[in-house]
Amino acid sequence: MESHESLKGFYERNAPNLASQCIGVSKMGHFNVFSREYCSPLTPYSRRDYYKISLIIGKGKLHYADKWIKVDRPALLFSNPIIPYSWEADDEDQKGWFCLFTDQFLHNGSRMGNLQDSPLFKIGGTPVFFVNEEQQKILAEIYTKMMTEIQSDYIHKYDMLRAYLHLMIHETMRMQPAESFEPYQNASQRVASLFMELLERQFPIDSPEAFLKLKTPNDYARSLSIHVNSLNRSVKEITGKTTSQQITGRIIQEANALLKHTDWNIAEIAYGLGFEEPAYFTNYFKKQTGITPNALRMDVV
Repeated sequence: MESHESLKGFYERNAPNLASQCIGVSKMGHFNVFSREYCSPLTPYSRRDYYKISLIIGKGKLHYADKWIKVDRPALLFSNPIIPYSWEADDEDQKGWFCLFTDQFLHNGSRMGNLQDSPLFKIGGTPVFFVNEEQQKILAEIYTKMMTEIQSDYIHKYDMLRAYLHLMIHETMRMQPAESFEPYQNASQRVASLFMELLERQFPIDSPEAFLKLKTPNDYARSLSIHVNSLNRSVKEITGKTTSQQITGRIIQEANALLKHTDWNIAEIAYGLGFEEPAYFTNYFKKQTGITPNALRMDVV
């Protein structure tokens, strides 16, 4: 869920299937384009560290934290690094294309605003556009030109690819976004489950340098791309505990394991668990357990 997949990671994971279409990662220039025929029918719920535009030709379901949409006709999907999602194909006949790129690639030194402020990529926006036959033809032509261009030796090919990307965005701006997203009937159960999975993914802490990245309910809400009030309500309803209590309980569980089973000093454990000062960790641990970290360690020893 929180697992970030870089362009390099994507290429390495799919290299056997994509080798005939892709050029080396070091030469990509923060952009690449692929055919959807080689995609897995089930994309796990996660965030990525790149932007993605997909022309989906094939049926399936697009899942977000608290809503989903059925894709039963050709559609254009916009995704950004902030909003996690998953794709579940309903049939094996999956076609189309997708391109991956960074904010820096699209802007290339220009003074354009952040992509996440764009109507197509912003949080709370509608990222799906169902396309008619004429629109599909136009988009397919753009993707085909991208596929050809990225394999060319033209010295300015990334400028061409950037131009095609801008053209695709402008063509989409003419369209009407989909309005058929459905809330989950068991939305609280799904949100709480995604939160607990994300919480567990933060552990174990393998080294003091691999410090805890998500520490507060707001951190988790942002990562799941939902409002913190919705997260708190769902977690309390399903687990009987608040989001903060769940986070605190898991941090204390990890602290106990580190104190009992590692030779890290208290400062290293504190930093690994996301505390800026060892004293903050000591006070936090004592408040939750009634004893200090040193006392627990001495008792164990």
